[in-house]
Amino acid sequence: MKKVIVFLIVTVILVDVAYAQRRRRSTRWKRTRYEIVYGVGGTNFLGELGGADQIGTDYVKDLEIMMTRPVGQLGIRYKILENLALKGAFSVGMLKGDDKTTTEIHRNNRNLHFRSMIYELDAQLEYSIIREKEGHRYRLRKVRGLKGYLTNTYFFVGLGGFYFNPKAQASDGKWYALQPLGTEGQGIVETRQPYSRFQMAIPYGIGFKYGLNRKWTIGLEYGMRKTFTDYMDDVSSTYYDNDLFEDPIAAELADPSLSRQEGNYRWTGPNQQRGDSKDKDAYMFLFISATYKLKTGRNGMPKF
Repeated sequence: MKKVIVFLIVTVILVDVAYAQRRRRSTRWKRTRYEIVYGVGGTNFLGELGGADQIGTDYVKDLEIMMTRPVGQLGIRYKILENLALKGAFSVGMLKGDDKTTTEIHRNNRNLHFRSMIYELDAQLEYSIIREKEGHRYRLRKVRGLKGYLTNTYFFVGLGGFYFNPKAQASDGKWYALQPLGTEGQGIVETRQPYSRFQMAIPYGIGFKYGLNRKWTIGLEYGMRKTFTDYMDDVSSTYYDNDLFEDPIAAELADPSLSRQEGNYRWTGPNQQRGDSKDKDAYMFLFISATYKLKTGRNGMPKF
């Protein structure tokens, strides 16, 4: 009888210890719910200018790799659940497009170009399909159980706002902001109003992280940005009559086409197609990131 009682006591103790250990493991992620995110990488643009050597190409098939420009990011991530996180980030990058990069005859003849700084502030909801798990502090040989730090794979979607200001270089060598010039008759024709340089975007994509230790991880994140404007490159609809521009710079940057320079206006005269208003512009970020984990205080706030 005593053996049975001892057995039951030992069993209860072992079950309680196992449950406590499992509970500690299941809540361990709460100790570092906050992460500071640093990112550097490249950004590219999908719009009217440049692109593939053919007409009517959309999405990544129209991507011009040589127009990739740098981008940086600073953000903070908060783990809502073990596999669900919210990240807020501020990104600064450069977008660029140029018709000289394509051999498609109509695009190349159009001869338009632009560059624009882009400032983006967004919030992303991240869902991990492969969670980052912590094991032993050291990678010990012949020690059972999870070892080291595994890769974290996640998908994300969010909502953001951004500011852009497309510019082009005139024959005098200076770069001019295109929105105030109304290159497609905005502000001159009643039916064409100036576009806003503040816009909304929906970021979505995929990311990977790998833990170097208990504090630092490195990662790779690729994300597209769906926008609701077609004027990120200042090109959307049809040509305005160049003879009606009062500003010679506006006239020059509205239609610097090669054929016009030769006195042929067949492709770029008034109301001829300049862009494609049916498709909105988009841009993308590719980041190499470093993440630093912050301890969570008893008040639920991060400890810096």
